[in-house]
Formats: sequence, C-alpha cells, structure tokens
Amino acid sequence: MPSFTCDFLQTANVFPHYWEHTIGSGHAPLALRADWQKQMRRCHRELGFRHVRFHALLSDQMGTLVREEDKLIYSFFNTDRIMDFLLSIGMRPFVELSFMPEALASGSQTVFRYRANVTPPADYRQWKALIRKLVGHWVERYGVAEVRQWFFEVWNEPNLSSFWKAGQRDYFRLYRETAAAVRDVDTQLKVGGPATADNKWVTPFLDYCRREKIPVDFISTHQYPTDAFGKEGADTVTQLEHFRRDEMKKQTARVRGEARNLPLYYTEWNCSSNPRDPLHDEAFSAAFATRIIMDSQGLAEGYSFWTFSDLFEENYFPSVPYHGGFGLLNLYGVPKPVYRAFQLLHRLGGERLDVEGRHSTVDVWVMRDDHAATMLITNLAMPRHAIQTERVEIVLPGAPLPRRAWVERIDAEHANPRSEWREMGSPEYLSPWQVRRLEIASRLEKEPVPWRREAGAVHFSVSLPRQAVAAITFEFA
Repeated sequence: MPSFTCDFLQTANVFPHYWEHTIGSGHAPLALRADWQKQMRRCHRELGFRHVRFHALLSDQMGTLVREEDKLIYSFFNTDRIMDFLLSIGMRPFVELSFMPEALASGSQTVFRYRANVTPPADYRQWKALIRKLVGHWVERYGVAEVRQWFFEVWNEPNLSSFWKAGQRDYFRLYRETAAAVRDVDTQLKVGGPATADNKWVTPFLDYCRREKIPVDFISTHQYPTDAFGKEGADTVTQLEHFRRDEMKKQTARVRGEARNLPLYYTEWNCSSNPRDPLHDEAFSAAFATRIIMDSQGLAEGYSFWTFSDLFEENYFPSVPYHGGFGLLNLYGVPKPVYRAFQLLHRLGGERLDVEGRHSTVDVWVMRDDHAATMLITNLAMPRHAIQTERVEIVLPGAPLPRRAWVERIDAEHANPRSEWREMGSPEYLSPWQVRRLEIASRLEKEPVPWRREAGAVHFSVSLPRQAVAAITFEFA
C-alpha cells in the first residue's frame, strides 16, 4: 500500500495558481457565438481563468483588414465585440497577432479549414500600420492602463512550415516590425514570442532580440507529450507509451533557463496534439493534467491549457458530443473529467506543504488555507504501462482534528459523462433533457471519508482505481 507523510506543522510554500493565467480557444470568430461566450463565462467563474488566447484575430473572417478596389479597409468592430465581452466578465485577452490578412499577404498558402494565410506580409510598412492602428484603437477605447495588462504574442508556431511559410530569419523580422509597431503606441505594452511549437527557438530568438535591441517582455512557447517526446508518425497511444512521466517538467525547466530573467508563458499544452483523440474525453486526461500542473509549479508564470471548449473548427466543425476534442467542455457545455480536475485545482488553498513518499503511479500533494486542507491524489500511468487500483495512506503529523472530511473522485465511474452518453446509445445530437442528464453525470460528488488519530498524527486512506484523481478535503476551523 503506497504511504505518504506530510508534516502539518512545517513552514508552507506559496502556491500560485499559475495555470489559471490563460486558457486557450480556437478561431477568433468563435468568440462572437453566444454558446462560446456562455461556456467562457462558466470557465472564468468556476475555474478562475483570467486571460484567453485564440488564433486568427487578423484573418479575413474577422474583417479586420480587407482590400476593396485596391483600397485598404480597416474594421475593428468584430474585435471590439470580443474584447468588450471579455472585459465585461472580468477577463482579458492574450492577443495572438495572427494570421496574415489576404490584403497584405505575399503568398497564398493557408492552414486549417478556415484557410488562414500563413505567408509573410508583402509590405511590412502596411503590416506595421495595421498593428499600430489596431493596438492604438484598443488603447483609445479601453484606456492605456487596461491595455498594459494585456499580452501581445507575435504569430503562432512559426517553426512549423504549416503555420509560417518562411523560416526563422523571416519570423525574426516579423517580430521586430511587430514589436516596434506595438511599442510605437505605448512603450509599456507587453510584447513577446516566439510562440513556437515543441519549446523551439527560445535561445536564438532572445539572442537576436538582445543583439538588435528589440523589445521582448516575455517568452512564449508550446508543448505536448506527442511532440518530439514520442515516436514520430505513431498513433497517440504509441507516442504516450514512450513518454516519460517527468518529460514535460524537464522540458519546462530547460526552457525556464533559456528564458533567462523573462516571464515564461506556455500558451498551448494538452495530453495530446491530436484534435480527435479519445483520451481528451476520458479520466486519463484529468489525471495527466493534474500531475503536469502540480509537477511544474515554479517554472512558468502561465500554463495555458488548449482548449476550454470543443467549439473548435480548425479541421471541421463536429457534431458528435464526444469526438475527442481538445476542450474542457464538450459542444453542449458539459464538463469532461479534465474540467472537473481544473475545478479541484481551482479550489486548492494558497499554501503547499512538502510530502514524503514515492510510488511508480501514485502522487500526493497537500495544500491548505486558514480553515481547511486538501490532499490531491493521482494514480496515473501512460498507456500500456503497468497500473492497478491502489489503496493510498496519507499520514499528517501535527494536523488538527478534522471537523468533517470528504473525498471527491474523477475516474471511470465518477465525473465521467462520456460513459453516460454511451449508455444513451451514443446519440450524435442531444436533446435538452439528455444534456441535463450528462451534466448530472459530470458532477463532482462529496463522499464522507473516515480518518483516525494515532500517535499525534491524523491518518487518511483511500482507494484509487487506474487513471484516477481524488481530492480529500478536511475542515479544521
């Protein structure tokens, strides 16, 4: 039986909720939808997210810049509708400045179903004019004090040819011109990059910016365990089979060093980069996300999960309620197991205590505040690795006597609406009562959990099935 010990009288460490800084979305026009806004409002309220990042704010579908009869027409109406909404619910944008308006594009290569242009600008003077006008408009509309709290990230994954039809040198020029345009509006606006996939280009990017005296206020990059960590070209399960549980932490620690003294923001991550991966809908994703977040504390200022919703249209707009989408919420706004994991994480107190004990699949973390403490537990293994149900014991020397204690679970039998959907016959379209039924099946339920006092310590034990999360909370004041 795995056993873990936590001295409750130790000096605690500060526990910042860094993963709540930003959450990902898909294509910017989705933010104009009523259901997108409803789901975003819920995620902000229940999970604490403070910024949202999305692609293609500058693409033609937003109408930000178009050409009519050889005349450039600027329209920031749609971008304003998005920003107005975010600010109205207490959120802010993490602005990804992409993709290229067709009116400025030097070529015709596009990405995604919505055909976002990924070529450099034909005229950098016109590109800079667009950035200055847009950012200046936001400063005028919302005030410079507000916009100084936003983040301006230049492009998306320029190290991948599918997203940037040029190379590193051309991206560096794009960054230089964009950063200059942003700073022309106000010298205290935050601009950064290189927004790369797979933790790439950080050192050459910073070397270039320092050498050329180009402003850079933060480093951003992305990582997935199905990047270079796995077997290239293999299916997700095979890639994850070869993924070491601490690999993402090691990569983050490496990039933390490369970022030098600048804030580091991961603006995309998930358990898989496949937009149709069944693991996204299963309890595995909840256990994986919990462990990655808890394991990477102190290494980044932001860790933005990709994405908050299955309202997502890069390759197609789905209709099946559980199709393996990236989201925390499904198309109908029903929480997946991973959403409930973020809900448990959001509730954690602001102090973290060190825990002694090791196990090949079980991890335990203890957090507390002035009135309660929570023991967060995962039982996680990569696909095709050995794992079994474990009875976990947690010993808390010096802990006060609990007034009451309960456990909340995420596993194949708890907070798992996909299982309920299958019992319905896996309908492609849901009626309102079916959505309600799935919402109920997704809920976290509080179950009383026993404890005992022995030799000056409070003892808890709980059984965890495979690929599971559990949170034991006890009140003591």
